[in-house]
Amino acid sequence: MVNRKILIAGPCAAESEEQVLLTAKMLSNSGIRCFRAGVWKPRTKPGGFEGYGEQGLQWLQAVKRQTGLQIATEVATPEHVQLALIHGVDILWIGARTVSNPFSVQEIAEALRRTDINIMVKNPAMPDLELWTGAIERLQNAGIQRITAIHRGFYAADNPNYRNAPQWNIPAELKRRFPHVPLLCDPSHIAGDAARVPAIAQKAMDLNHDGLFVEVHCCPQKALSDGFQQLTPAEFANMIKKLILRPTDSYADLLLQMRQQIDEIDENIFALLSKRMKIAQKIGDLKKENKIAALQSKRFAQIEQKFIEQAEILNLSKDFIKNILENIHSEALKKQI
Repeated sequence: MVNRKILIAGPCAAESEEQVLLTAKMLSNSGIRCFRAGVWKPRTKPGGFEGYGEQGLQWLQAVKRQTGLQIATEVATPEHVQLALIHGVDILWIGARTVSNPFSVQEIAEALRRTDINIMVKNPAMPDLELWTGAIERLQNAGIQRITAIHRGFYAADNPNYRNAPQWNIPAELKRRFPHVPLLCDPSHIAGDAARVPAIAQKAMDLNHDGLFVEVHCCPQKALSDGFQQLTPAEFANMIKKLILRPTDSYADLLLQMRQQIDEIDENIFALLSKRMKIAQKIGDLKKENKIAALQSKRFAQIEQKFIEQAEILNLSKDFIKNILENIHSEALKKQI
């Protein structure tokens, strides 16, 4: 059943000809249609590994010759586009940082005008649906017909469960707006941990994503970038074998999407509660140092009154708000005593 899905896999970065060829050959029988590897790697600070550029493109050409797989790489400038086209790259993708800059997307769109290449668009780093849809529209306006969206999660400061929080409702809305644009999931960048990649991939399949875009390295522990989130080829093959593809049902899909949203909200609630309790602990330590009583009844009464007055606006009952605040206050006191 997995052959109904688009599977693209390969290392975060092309590090040597031997590395990409070995990884590609190990992946060639796992159902992938395209081998991915970055040759230009954007880095926040200078001095890090930034890829091998044109030399890396030559290694990808060798993969294409020896395995017959299509090849894909990330582009961030018109110069990248031209070099990738010269070296016969089949699929280009625009990364999250580049998608966040409409000027850069427009330059890439112009460089791709009058070409018939498949271009994939990752979501921007921040949860901004309009930036994502705007990038797709810029490419469409340049006459690009073959466009694919990649959901790689969104930056979230307070979510320890993911490297990039999935916020499944955002790709669901993108799919609603662009029903004919295939939507892939990049579980590697969402999970940030190879052990969590299969669960994210299964969620994407449950939500009817059209395929997966996965980081796979022949030896992740020696990777020059993002080794912690890359699967081995054997782990990738095992994950694909175990994926469950459920029958498409509009009612069931909608129900699942809403449940996923609730799960994500619950995770955020508990992450914030954990953060609140850590601050309460620090307040308790400060009170002890200054010989101040842990229980401050007046302070709690003010907080309670504030939120009870907002009950109607929040569409929550006063009793519900009161019970939650009392439980939070009780737990905070335990941290301070």
